[in-house]
Amino acid sequence: MDTVVCGAALVGFGFGHGDKPASSGCVRVPPGRHWGLLGASGPGATVVRVTTEVRRAAERYRGGDAAAGITSWHAFSFGPHYDPDNLRFGALIACNEERLAPGAGFDEHPHSHTEIVTWVVEGELTHRDSTGHETVVRPGDLQHLSAADGVRHVERNGTGAPVTFVQMWLTPLRPGGAPRYELVRGVGDSAPYDVPEAGARLHVRRPAAGERTAVPDAAYVYIHVVRGEVRLGEDRLGPGDAARITGAQGLEAVGVTAAELLMWEMRAG
Repeated sequence: MDTVVCGAALVGFGFGHGDKPASSGCVRVPPGRHWGLLGASGPGATVVRVTTEVRRAAERYRGGDAAAGITSWHAFSFGPHYDPDNLRFGALIACNEERLAPGAGFDEHPHSHTEIVTWVVEGELTHRDSTGHETVVRPGDLQHLSAADGVRHVERNGTGAPVTFVQMWLTPLRPGGAPRYELVRGVGDSAPYDVPEAGARLHVRRPAAGERTAVPDAAYVYIHVVRGEVRLGEDRLGPGDAARITGAQGLEAVGVTAAELLMWEMRAG
């Protein structure tokens, strides 16, 4: 567990131990430092407990159907891979990396009371649903299907090359409603995508090597590394690795190489 001290709590705090103030006006207290003696007082003074749990790509559950050309890696308890200690984080209940061989895919199947966000890493994914939408999702595009009271859809690789995508499921704040579909082309780093149904916001970040990128301040932050390597505190994260952060404040990720990150900012757990 790390501790971040912000605002007026910094008054009188010495930086002789190598501490660096973050861009937000906060400072990280190294392990072993007694943060309780820092004298947090005055307007805006806060002492924040930050917990970070790193989950490695190799720890994910292997799924899919190899004979059908489908390979899946599940970050959370999913289908036959039941883990009562890994059911969700914040509003997030699934973060699946899917790889489809040419012609492979998921036949028509139902969803309800789930916010489904899809990010294509490589290739092209064809989507068709019972509300009449039929689209092709490409790298850099973001697809959001709000299942609400119920929707059916098909996901397929209709090309001659493999497709890889990350699909994330979130629980809505309230059940019900009418299904909704949205496709956003060419999502940029400075344009976060809101999923108000789940009280969540997705940030896509693409830091260059040596570049710093801020982690959103939020009750829950989930970071999935799509490609490249980054450093988060003392942890080095590579493709498929994830960080689950509770009480995030004043944190940064630093590109070790050029990288692409999916960062979920969530207020509900």
